Amino acid sequence: MRGHDWINTCLPDELILEILRRLDSKSSHDACSLVCKRWLGLERLSRSILRIGASGSPDIFIKFLAQRFVNVKAVHIDERLSISLPVTAGKRRRRDENSLLSLKIHFAGERNEPKEEECEPFCLTDSGLTAVADGFAKLEKLSLIWCSNVTSFGVMSLAQKCSLLKSLDLQGCYVGDQGLAVVGQCCKQLEDLNLRFCESLTDSGLVTLATECGKSLKSLGVAACARITDKSLEAVGSHCKNLETLSLDSEFISNKGILAIAQGCPLLKVLKLQCINVTDRALMAVGASCLSLEMLALYSFQQFTDEGLEAIATGCTELTHLEVNGCHNIGTIGLESVGKSCPRLTELALLYCQRVGNFALTEVGRGCKYLQALHLVDCSSIGDEAICSIAKGCRNLKKLHIRRCYEVGSKGIVAVGEHCHSLTDLSLRFCDRVRDEALIAVGQGCPLKYLNVSGCNQIGDAGIVAVARGCPNLTYLDVSVLQNLRDIALTELGEGCPLLKDIVLSHCHQITDIGLSHLVKNCQMLESCHMVYCPSITAAGVATVVSSCRNIKKVLVEKWKVSPRTKRRASSVLSYLCVDL
Repeated sequence: MRGHDWINTCLPDELILEILRRLDSKSSHDACSLVCKRWLGLERLSRSILRIGASGSPDIFIKFLAQRFVNVKAVHIDERLSISLPVTAGKRRRRDENSLLSLKIHFAGERNEPKEEECEPFCLTDSGLTAVADGFAKLEKLSLIWCSNVTSFGVMSLAQKCSLLKSLDLQGCYVGDQGLAVVGQCCKQLEDLNLRFCESLTDSGLVTLATECGKSLKSLGVAACARITDKSLEAVGSHCKNLETLSLDSEFISNKGILAIAQGCPLLKVLKLQCINVTDRALMAVGASCLSLEMLALYSFQQFTDEGLEAIATGCTELTHLEVNGCHNIGTIGLESVGKSCPRLTELALLYCQRVGNFALTEVGRGCKYLQALHLVDCSSIGDEAICSIAKGCRNLKKLHIRRCYEVGSKGIVAVGEHCHSLTDLSLRFCDRVRDEALIAVGQGCPLKYLNVSGCNQIGDAGIVAVARGCPNLTYLDVSVLQNLRDIALTELGEGCPLLKDIVLSHCHQITDIGLSHLVKNCQMLESCHMVYCPSITAAGVATVVSSCRNIKKVLVEKWKVSPRTKRRASSVLSYLCVDL
């Protein structure tokens, strides 16, 4: 009733807090905090996660945050988020401090870029990390991404004061052995540790950590750490019996280290390897000992062959995700074994696998009925026969991404449209044998939300019109480099796909301002539009997009096509090519 505050009168703090914790976005939190002073205080108590850009005096800013958000358990600090603070002359006023707060709390992906003359960038230091340790007593998760000014001193201070820490991401931080050793000594509940690109670490630090807190460690990532060798993995294998996830990218790791992991970590579920000195022998050990393995990713190995993959398939029958990337000596036989022995497989990615032929996917189609996602990139020996087998056997398929597989044509994609009625995500980039009849079948049979047919130069109006009429939930569309696409397709998209948020029209020479106007008339949800190298789109078309779409966030276009008026009205959403035309 007007004039009566029933919510504040009737609901206790605990119930309002529980409601606030269930809000799913930052904007909702911000809106609630503005209702009244009571809600402002309760909303601060409800926040458990903070994401902060590591520029703009973060050391000082963290102290402000700690005073306001006392229940925070997870802090993410990312130096790639270059959000800087204004430099003010003289003593800062209190309202300046409040403005810092509103400027800096955000979700990853939001980015403000003030002019250079208005800001002075700084980076997180050991002092800031000490402020994190002092201010967030309940901290369980800390992520420091490329905070290169943080050293062992700051990490030691953190570890000594945050004994509840369960997850620590030090990617790109210049942290040495001493800091890592103290983490092991103080953080006995540590479960997740990421040491990617921590170049100053040696075996000494990781061995100490594994010895001190190995019982709790469940996930470990190591990449580009030149002084981490098999000795570290032997320590992990000896002390980290509960390890479930291991990601390695190193030229200094050999079979010896992987054998130690396989023998000492039988609960391993996720293994990602990019180690040029590891061979089939390591995979055989994993297949023999890690029977709970669910996800395997192999990157750019010349020493892995079908024999190693067969060992994995035979031993790790619980496998659900497999990625083979650039392993040129793995061919059809290895993938056949996966199809025969891994019935729970839900995602398969084959990238740059020139020796994998059609029969491999025939076996996957026969044996992997639960497959939901298939990614194929530059697999020159895979064609329509393989795609038809997948379509007929894997009817739960939801995502199909194919790029530069030139033997895949309309026949295979028609089969997908006829059999895979759960498909929502389809990408056929530069598959130049795919024609309109393929998209007609997909439009009639699949509830697409995402479609990318960039570079499929034989697709024209008929295919896109069929999608527009059959897929009303489409939110993303990339039709770039379709030379035969005309305005009629955009008209149909405007009428049939009101939920469209992102569209890429670049290099579509026959699209004009008229087509754009029909598109944006009904696609009021549009947030992003790329339309570079479209010679028939003029400044008037750009103005139409900017003025008609209230949710537009990004328009990519040649700079010379933007009128002064459009630039004044929407400069924040406009992006240009690097070279003006």
